[in-house]
Amino acid sequence: MRRYGFIAIVCVAMIVTMGSSAWAQTNAAAAAAKASPELIGSLSKEMGSSPEQAAGAAGALFGVAKSKLAADQFSQISKAVPGMDLLLKAAPAASGGALGGLSQLGGSAGALGGAASAFSKLGLSPDLVSKAIPILTSFVTKSGGANVGNLLAGALK
Repeated sequence: MRRYGFIAIVCVAMIVTMGSSAWAQTNAAAAAAKASPELIGSLSKEMGSSPEQAAGAAGALFGVAKSKLAADQFSQISKAVPGMDLLLKAAPAASGGALGGLSQLGGSAGALGGAASAFSKLGLSPDLVSKAIPILTSFVTKSGGANVGNLLAGALK
């Protein structure tokens, strides 16, 4: 009987841990949407998504840019986007599955494949990646200048 009790405790602990992770991501997405309302509003409207989904999508794409740019370059983009830390936290965690493995390749196709996987986890069509990129780039260009917008555009090609 003790063995079954131990298994039950482990199962409950796993469920609580997974649930708290999803809860934390949802809270981060809601906070990110409030921290950058202009960007998230535009992105949400264009993609036909909730603000929380848009925040996660933006975070996923900014995460791709962060992984491809030098720290000083990404810092310029980060300064142009209110709530960047919250946006990055709102992105779904990378998985080790087939699409997650593609992002490990380091190429732009692999990195955007990782973003497509993140969009799927958010309940969004992976096709929306191509709609989101110009919105993010335009916002960064307006708020940080053409050079900063070009940094982001280059990282998301």
